[in-house]
Amino acid sequence: MDNFSKKLIAWHKVSGRSGLPWQNNRDPYAVWVSEIMLQQTQVATVLERYPRFMKRFPTVKKLAAADIDEILAEWAGLGYYSRARNLHACAKQVMEDFSGKFPSDPLLLMQLKGVGRSTAGAIAAFAFQEKAPILDANVKRILARLFAIEGAIQEKVVNDRLWDLATELLPRHSQDMPAYTQALMDFGATWCTSRKPVCITNEKKCPFSRDCQANLSNQVLALPQKVVKAKSPEFDCNMLLIRFDNTVLLQKRPTTAIWGGLWSIPESPWKPRSAGLGKPHTALKTLLEEALPDEKGPVLLESFGGLKQGQQIKHIFTHRRLWMQIWEVHSLKPVELTSPHFKWVPLNQLGRYGLPQPIKLLLQGLSLVRGGGPKS
Repeated sequence: MDNFSKKLIAWHKVSGRSGLPWQNNRDPYAVWVSEIMLQQTQVATVLERYPRFMKRFPTVKKLAAADIDEILAEWAGLGYYSRARNLHACAKQVMEDFSGKFPSDPLLLMQLKGVGRSTAGAIAAFAFQEKAPILDANVKRILARLFAIEGAIQEKVVNDRLWDLATELLPRHSQDMPAYTQALMDFGATWCTSRKPVCITNEKKCPFSRDCQANLSNQVLALPQKVVKAKSPEFDCNMLLIRFDNTVLLQKRPTTAIWGGLWSIPESPWKPRSAGLGKPHTALKTLLEEALPDEKGPVLLESFGGLKQGQQIKHIFTHRRLWMQIWEVHSLKPVELTSPHFKWVPLNQLGRYGLPQPIKLLLQGLSLVRGGGPKS
């Protein structure tokens, strides 16, 4: 498409977004953090969290030297916690393999932990004015409509075609790459949107209305084609909120599990919703055997006092739904558990730990977290 990049840059000067805290920043570290944070997280959320994260970890050196729990605590609530773990690993990689400086070559950037082709392209374009394409969900939608690309964008042949188009449409001059890349992101996020693109609403005149094959053939809302998602399965689990004086028992989750690497409260294995967990008659002995299978049951029973049924919490993940029945347990003493992944944490220090958002809200609701933010 002739002059696509020029038209897009001209559009951005008039109608693009401005004032976002990560815009017009050529520091590759800042670009990288913003790109990772914006993956699968709404801009409104990132607007608040990005400045705070950058203040806490202003350089790649600071991030690499930080403890992973500190990073996860700052990331709490943003979801997809593998991103935070990858940030930490990538920062260390930059320090060790690249002397603390991000490479400008997209191929080298793709060798970094958690950096895919599109993210590498964004870093290279914004920070180094490299002629590297991006292809996030917004860009895929733009190109699929402009060129009436049929087939699900998850299919390899379709994805390869979109990458080819993204490369062909790059501006001729490398100095235009930052403006072009930002314009592409903004156009997909604000004008060529999934459900209400401007060409459908007629609120504004799209600069590509005469070029867009989907618009000319009345297929705008039909493209890109989507795969029908199966209904998300639902699960139940019991969770133990065990307290002793001013402390609560936390357990560090495996890095490969959901909420990997975060601290949470002990839980039983997940079971299909039809199993009907969380009934009031559930015994403490049964709960301990499920949630703490490697510990000595009789010792725990002697140490733990009454059992009280708490609230039930529903949490929606991307591909599943979880119903968590909370059971409150009073401990008569701070029992030393076998695994090093258990820790009695003072209530006023919970802000130092990365907690899953529903567990963080639970503890805040019980007045266990005061002040909310991490302690220095």
